[in-house]
Amino acid sequence: MSEIGEENSELNQSFGPEKLTPPPLNDSANRFDSLLPPEMARRAEEIGVRKTTLTFTKLLMLAILAGAFIALGAVFSTVALTGVAGTAIPWGWSRVVAGLVFSLGLVLIVVGGAELFTGNNLIIMAWASRHLSVKQVLRNWGIVYLGNFIGSIGTAIFIFLGQLHAFNNGAFGLTALNIGLSKVNLGFVQAVVLGMLCNALVCLAVWMTYSARSTLERIASVILPIGAFVAAGFEHCVANMYFIPYAIMVKSGAPAAFWQAVGHTPADYASLGWVSFLWHNLLPVTIGNMIGGTVLVGAIYWIVYLKK
Repeated sequence: MSEIGEENSELNQSFGPEKLTPPPLNDSANRFDSLLPPEMARRAEEIGVRKTTLTFTKLLMLAILAGAFIALGAVFSTVALTGVAGTAIPWGWSRVVAGLVFSLGLVLIVVGGAELFTGNNLIIMAWASRHLSVKQVLRNWGIVYLGNFIGSIGTAIFIFLGQLHAFNNGAFGLTALNIGLSKVNLGFVQAVVLGMLCNALVCLAVWMTYSARSTLERIASVILPIGAFVAAGFEHCVANMYFIPYAIMVKSGAPAAFWQAVGHTPADYASLGWVSFLWHNLLPVTIGNMIGGTVLVGAIYWIVYLKK
């Protein structure tokens, strides 16, 4: 999602197996009005082509940034979900607040510039128009997925070393543990479906940024779809690359004083581990995210606005 605000004139190049170039947007770069859906579809093609031309190093670095940005949004969300002893926050309201603050991650990505695997599922539109080969698409997804993983895990390590789990008398760490435990205990089909719903909203948020003409418009486009998927409990593979590893770190590395403060033991989180993370959550959620992004959003908009 990096560089989406550049002038369309910079995109007048030919890429892909048949050297096809998406048609110009009828001088839309010189208009003040936001783009309409047909023009957004052409921009999605152009951005998809550009993403595949980045070098390995640039793409990986931007992907690491995106993983870190999403992890920071997850930290913010965990804070919002952490209550104060002796008080009760209504379940729905706490989740809505957590979702709204989680949108920090995608705001940083679309404004600051970074490459997110789930948003990059929209590259399928450029592929469907035969501007890209399967190899180019898979290369982008593979590098970005790896970079997102590195950025998310790295941020989780820093958060653990910063001992945030001890904040509020251990309440932050307890919230993180409960989030991780709930995610690894999802059924496989349930995780796939929750992943589909999640990335449909994420890609719709990215899709709407393609119409934006200003930073404020991009931010406004992101907040509600991202807030909705978090509040509803949908599953995002890159966010889970932070949530679950961080919970595992707290389970494995928190001192005895932490467990005494929260009134639990590591045995209460026996199912929280690396195997359950990879096979019971990350795999099905990634599958669901890809279906939601490529089929429910990318393919539908391509059929409506680009198919000839």
